[in-house]
Amino acid sequence: MPDVVGIRFKSCGKIYDFEVNGIEVKEGDSVVVESDFGLSIGRVIKGRRTVESGGRELKKVMRIVGEDDIRTDEGNRKLEEEAKDFCVERIMARGLQMKLVGAESTLDRKRIIFYFTADGRIDFRELVKDLAARFKTRIEMRQIGIRDEAKLIGGLGVCGRELCCSTFLTSFEPVSIKMAKRQDLALNVGKLSGLCSRLMCCLRYEYDGDMGSIATDDEIPAEEEVREDKQDSRISEVLSKLEQSDTVEESIQTPPDKVSGEAVEEKKIEQPKPDQPKSEQPNSEQQQHKKFKHKRRRFRR
Repeated sequence: MPDVVGIRFKSCGKIYDFEVNGIEVKEGDSVVVESDFGLSIGRVIKGRRTVESGGRELKKVMRIVGEDDIRTDEGNRKLEEEAKDFCVERIMARGLQMKLVGAESTLDRKRIIFYFTADGRIDFRELVKDLAARFKTRIEMRQIGIRDEAKLIGGLGVCGRELCCSTFLTSFEPVSIKMAKRQDLALNVGKLSGLCSRLMCCLRYEYDGDMGSIATDDEIPAEEEVREDKQDSRISEVLSKLEQSDTVEESIQTPPDKVSGEAVEEKKIEQPKPDQPKSEQPNSEQQQHKKFKHKRRRFRR
């Protein structure tokens, strides 16, 4: 059973086990390790312990970081900035619908990794050729999610503190609008969303329900829940208005036997007598025609 230490490469990244390889290291030391992408610098988070390999081959710790490694790492920071600027230029030149988030180089410069976000699949083969021709090394393009983008860039939340994902969260747990309902919070999507336009991770901290019944934010978006509540309220308003209109119509449509005798007499006076012939009934059009004829005769005289 080999002796291993837990090493983290980023401030809030995952912890990976590496074989000590006979080197005396302790928590907090910066070491150079052999990763899948090449040589990288990491920090020891968990001290030496013994684990079962389980048939998998563990990568080894090469050495403790020295002055030459620090100078090389500082030079790589400049290389990453140059690679990022050049990649943005080529993306705009080729009209690709993608957003570059950052670039990362290994310590030995054998590989440069570019992180980007996009709405769908991107054909970046020609872009990779441009980058490989410029930097003469292996190029890797990684598409990340919008939460990972906020984790890499960082920022301040509505609480005034740094984002949880960029300070101490190592992984993204599912968050649902049900958590906000359980805490009696206002179902306002703008107030419940973070910089990544997803539900804030802090909604999970004070939730005391069953975590197994919680779905992810992608499966239950907050907007649909709020729309359903609005639709229910609108339907209830329409139903109440319909009920009120029905009562008004019932009061207007009273039966003829309940109408007062005076009103009935007035209606009878307004109506023409049935025995009067149609020719004797007054007609406004005929009267106007007679007046017009009379005026015409006077004008001829």
